[in-house]
Amino acid sequence: MRYGAVFPTADVRSAHQTRDLAQAYEDAGFDYIALAGHLLSARPGRYPGRPDYQYAAPFLDPFVLFSYLAATTSRIHFLSQVLILPLRETAAVARQAAELAFLSNNRFELGVGISWQEAEYRAAGQDVHKRGARLAEQVELLKLYWRQPLVTFKGEFHEIDEMGLARLPKNPIPIWFGSQFGEAAMRRAAALGDGWMPLGGSTDALPRFKEYVSEAGRDPNSIMLMGSMTVGKEGPDALVTEAQRLQGLGITHITVNSAPGATSDAAVSEVIEVGKTLKAAVP
Repeated sequence: MRYGAVFPTADVRSAHQTRDLAQAYEDAGFDYIALAGHLLSARPGRYPGRPDYQYAAPFLDPFVLFSYLAATTSRIHFLSQVLILPLRETAAVARQAAELAFLSNNRFELGVGISWQEAEYRAAGQDVHKRGARLAEQVELLKLYWRQPLVTFKGEFHEIDEMGLARLPKNPIPIWFGSQFGEAAMRRAAALGDGWMPLGGSTDALPRFKEYVSEAGRDPNSIMLMGSMTVGKEGPDALVTEAQRLQGLGITHITVNSAPGATSDAAVSEVIEVGKTLKAAVP
């Protein structure tokens, strides 16, 4: 089992603090750091049905943060969980991801999703109603950019005429899909993803997802699967039991999140203690 920790962002005060937090996770034996976030933030309270930390936080850009942390760590991997890919220009993401993989010695993994916030799509000049189709085409194109020095491609959203990155990633960059449980979203992940992150933490849809993988002509055992747990909801024994259950379902990665509202320093301390317990009990 591989264990990751969600990187806290709400009260980060300095670059040195981000370095110290990342090094603490690496020293504690975590396998990866996961960073959530939007491209833009909204006004707190704009969406009463959602907690502010989901859309109003001072988010950090994964390419900028992870490039800095790659220079201050040596082993731990970095995962965008998730990058809202349809909001971004595909060629720029291809370049940024390839450069981050190069600078980190292949420690970057790209987690992508589509999100829900229509206002953010309007602000980025993108059509929220075509985000699923755009995401699928973007992933197809990213893989071409990372395999071919020059790419020729024509799709619904992109037209490329013998253009490329020139320097290709040494190893393939894993692409994770983060999604909820609609059929279209799950089928995209099953057909195109190297890994799937079921958002919301539920594992009820895993059997259906594996069926979709098989229907796409792929081996379900070849796809990485992520589970999650939050510190503070249950005690250590219950968390170990949950990790054992996830392992039995075929989960390959578990991401540990801090309790909502915890300060960055407190969050890291809590997550590290849970991580040590889990790694010892469910290696």
